[in-house]
Amino acid sequence: MTRSASPDEVERLTPRGAATRRRIIEAAAQLMYMKGVSATTLDEVRAASGTSKSQLYHHFADKEHLVRAVVRLRAEEIMEREHAALQRLRSFNGLVRWRDALVQRNALQKGAYGCVLGSIAAEVSNQDEVARMAVAETFDEWENLIEAGLRRMQDARTLAAAADPRKLAIGLMAALQGGYLLAQAAHDVTPMEIALDMALDHVRTFLSAR
Repeated sequence: MTRSASPDEVERLTPRGAATRRRIIEAAAQLMYMKGVSATTLDEVRAASGTSKSQLYHHFADKEHLVRAVVRLRAEEIMEREHAALQRLRSFNGLVRWRDALVQRNALQKGAYGCVLGSIAAEVSNQDEVARMAVAETFDEWENLIEAGLRRMQDARTLAAAADPRKLAIGLMAALQGGYLLAQAAHDVTPMEIALDMALDHVRTFLSAR
């Protein structure tokens, strides 16, 4: 069994090797999202990705290293989406549109499965410190995007100077992730809508009259 490739070694992969590695990670990510990390086996990943045992172990020494790669993939996907949604945020209506897009996306599967990263976090945070830190860093980056938008609102004087953008951003993230979890349990997106709406109502109390 070989060790998992380092970042430098990943960069040196041939196009075919890189495509195989990506296919393995994407198959694992989908299985772990639908079934959970613990319930997903390496044999299932091999079957779903159409790879051999030797190919799988050439890229990943064990399941732990594969899970870390899945976390990185999901983090990249989320942050690409959230940068697009939040990098120009500067109004309360923009926050509402952000909320609507998240709810609508989750409603397509009736709330099932939860956040693609949060669902993994629940399983790995007490098992793998490397994966936990990667998840925590991604959530922090996500919160920073929200906070930056709220600060732009303050600069535009639509959000009161007394508001604490950092605390509001953390509150919105907590409402979002808690909403994902409740929607997942209920197979109904309504709890997510309520949680986010209550968090937005709190932000609304700091809006400046213009």
